[in-house]
Amino acid sequence: MKQLIPTLLIIIVIMSCVDKKKTRNNSVATVKMSQSDSFKKWWKEGVLYQIYPQSFNDSNGDGFGDFRGVIEKLDYLESLGITMVWMNPFFESPLVDNGYDVSNYKAIHPRYGTMEDFQEMMDSMQSRGIKFVLDVVVNHSSNEHEWFKQACSSRDNKYYDYYHWWPAEKGKPPHRHSLFDPEGGWDYVEANNSYYLHTFAEAQPDLNWENPKVRQEVYDIMKFWAKKGVDGFRMDAFQFVSKDTTFPQFPAGHEKNFAKWYGMGPHLHDYLKEMYKEVIEPYDVFAVSEGSGSTFQDAHDLVDADRNELQMAYHFDYVTLSRTPEGYTLADFKEVFTKWDKEFAEEGWLAIFLSNHDNSRLVNRFGNPSPEFRRVSAQMLNTFLMSMRGTTYTYYGDELGMTNIDMPTIEEYVDVSALGEYGMAKKRGEDMEEFMRTLNYNSRENGRTPMQWDDSKNAGFTTGIPWKRVNDNYKDINVAAQDKDLNSVLNHFRKMVKLRKDHEILVYGAYELLDKTNNETYCFTRSFEDKKVLVLLNFTDHDSNVSLPIVNTIGDLLINNYNEFMVNGETVILKPYQAVICNLKK
Repeated sequence: MKQLIPTLLIIIVIMSCVDKKKTRNNSVATVKMSQSDSFKKWWKEGVLYQIYPQSFNDSNGDGFGDFRGVIEKLDYLESLGITMVWMNPFFESPLVDNGYDVSNYKAIHPRYGTMEDFQEMMDSMQSRGIKFVLDVVVNHSSNEHEWFKQACSSRDNKYYDYYHWWPAEKGKPPHRHSLFDPEGGWDYVEANNSYYLHTFAEAQPDLNWENPKVRQEVYDIMKFWAKKGVDGFRMDAFQFVSKDTTFPQFPAGHEKNFAKWYGMGPHLHDYLKEMYKEVIEPYDVFAVSEGSGSTFQDAHDLVDADRNELQMAYHFDYVTLSRTPEGYTLADFKEVFTKWDKEFAEEGWLAIFLSNHDNSRLVNRFGNPSPEFRRVSAQMLNTFLMSMRGTTYTYYGDELGMTNIDMPTIEEYVDVSALGEYGMAKKRGEDMEEFMRTLNYNSRENGRTPMQWDDSKNAGFTTGIPWKRVNDNYKDINVAAQDKDLNSVLNHFRKMVKLRKDHEILVYGAYELLDKTNNETYCFTRSFEDKKVLVLLNFTDHDSNVSLPIVNTIGDLLINNYNEFMVNGETVILKPYQAVICNLKK
């Protein structure tokens, strides 16, 4: 959920004392294990599509997307070939953080429709073979939730212990960093003479998971939705739910390693095992947590099958590569994805993504948004995602190559994260012109502009006034235009989804990086049973060469975003942002 500012970036540390039996590599054993029925799962083979509901499609002209708007686009979703939808929160909420501040977990915000609309939407998805993943926000609630209102009234109220409090008679509480609040993570309530903890915005008080009644409330919420038929849960900010309730003083500057100091609390695994027993196993659903700790061991402890906790690791190590307009190096990009694949080659499972509602558009961060190269670079990035081992996550609009929107002044921003970061930067005396340049590039509001359906007014998203300005390039980038163009980003995405679904090698096959030192191309193989494919990706705006002996064994092309493929002996010449997957001969 949260904007991943540098303090929240996952710091990857390979523990030198890792047990030998935990050593993982791309061995033959990996391939054999991949063939076992017990290892194969529908959620591993799934292609997930993320919908930000208020920006997807508006059915009633109020400027906000809704359930009936999604129902209107079910044919489109089915045409993509996707097999799962994760939808951001739509519960009752004052919308301080666009729904990540929940005031009633069992009710629908009227903006999105009714419970009957939701049921129809989900049932219709499932009838088309599309599973539904619910976003569960239970590290914190809204300060307008009835639990918190009651908790504020008196220390004797039974809901007081549903939250974390510091009695004022003990003095000021030890400093806790807030990701959204420049004043820190504690706020005072006069009625009960206590400070409450909020890891995120002031309006998002942290729930007290150390109270077993809170945990049972959460499991009851999950069961409520599981009984309605949801297939999985995305657990928002879940690595932060367990706290040391003595609240020791943290050292100065600790917030620079936020995940280490605030994540993976003392009883997190106990709670996850309890949740698995209460909800995950009996309802046959899967769960993925936002964040995976600060070490590989943390991630494995969350998702390895024998742990009976979560089923998929969703890490953020790649985010640091693209936080500034200066961009990233391909060497770093390769290293991130290669080390995570190696670490999870034999145990556990990964989510593979480049974009979501907390980041700007993937074309701006990892590709090239210029008119000349936007199409091919978006195709190249989608090819990469669909050819890596792990469950692929695609954010709405990335199948079109939607781009960032230009917002150079703070007055246009509505996101609580952007406004909070702006306040922190001013407080620190930063260069605000430079701050705004970076915010304009990396703000998560870039990824929340309305879906671009056609070239009509407001890109066909709404007949009213859209809640967020539509990107000016919607006449050039939209579904209607790309649907007719066989070479479009959209149709390449559809081909790539089908290719992944038709070839288990792209799901379960062992991964091997080739040409590691090449700073322009990313090349790797996937191997499964007696088959091997080669993936060739050019990350530059000019021709690049790949010289490898394996080139002599290239067989049939499986996909290519150009009409040409140049091979000269042991050298392949890739066009700008060219992406090729081909069989290798035995």
